[in-house]
Amino acid sequence: MLIIGLAGKRLDEADRARLAVPQVSGVILFTRNFDSREQVAELIESIRAERDEPFLVCVDQEGGPVQRFRAGFTRLPPLARLGELHDRDPQGAVARAEEHAWLMAAEMRAIGIDLSFAPVVDLARGNRAIGERALHADPQVVSRLALACLRGMRLAGMAATIKHFPGHGSVSEDTHFDAAVDPRSLDELRTSDLLPFADAISAGAEAVMMAHVTYPAIDALPAGYSRIWIEQVLRGELGFRGLVIGDDIGMAAAESIGPIAARTEAHLGAGCDLLLACSPAIVDEAIAAVRSHAPCPAARLATLQGAAASTWQALADNPQRELFIARLGALDPEATT
Repeated sequence: MLIIGLAGKRLDEADRARLAVPQVSGVILFTRNFDSREQVAELIESIRAERDEPFLVCVDQEGGPVQRFRAGFTRLPPLARLGELHDRDPQGAVARAEEHAWLMAAEMRAIGIDLSFAPVVDLARGNRAIGERALHADPQVVSRLALACLRGMRLAGMAATIKHFPGHGSVSEDTHFDAAVDPRSLDELRTSDLLPFADAISAGAEAVMMAHVTYPAIDALPAGYSRIWIEQVLRGELGFRGLVIGDDIGMAAAESIGPIAARTEAHLGAGCDLLLACSPAIVDEAIAAVRSHAPCPAARLATLQGAAASTWQALADNPQRELFIARLGALDPEATT
């Protein structure tokens, strides 16, 4: 059930030993793993050679400030540009959102990535970690544009991961570095941050990533450790049947529950299906902590595997791609150059 980070741009023997562990269900790649499109495609191929399917290769390729692979790929504008366009031209923004998502997912699928953890459906209400990664402050606008993102990703053969449930955008703290507390009631959240999640779930989003934010009016535990949030609200009230992903167990806001073993147990006990261990420094400890657990079922993992991938050359020859690049470049001329 672990999705682990790797240290370098090529596999070493320690990496291969980790990939052989049945409880390791995938890897997540970062800029530290990237030199060029050709190099990262070779790395992905070597990862595939170590494990039978299904096995997930993942990345955060949202666009804007969070785009792990840049040279050789389209520089995508941040999602905030889509929200700004919506204020002027709602119909045009919906079309650009679908194109943005298709372009991102099609490029990732062409090199063998299964999942880019996207789209962000947090509200643009001042969070330091989210910032321009959010589509808009209005939950109705976020829903409209997020559903367009889901359509674009699916056309490119990629499942959608909506994040960060139940909403990271309305607190100021960056959970990579600080604990975050949102004092609002569940009723208040239902009419704001939860709306885009509910709509995307109704549209069939395949995965949900949890927030390391605490909502003390609902539970004293951060959302990713909370059976109330995962089992009662997400699966019960919203009817989500896909995979629940715990955000990185190495983040500062995850530390409140204790050391790495306690964090993995708390996530799994709350109902998470997959856990991120992004820093190579914590991977061995995380693996040791989950060895007594059954791996995530293959049939469940298969629902997140990519489909309909084209070769990079076929994608490069697709005139639709060039058209989408030009249209998105008009939103943020510096992004796609």
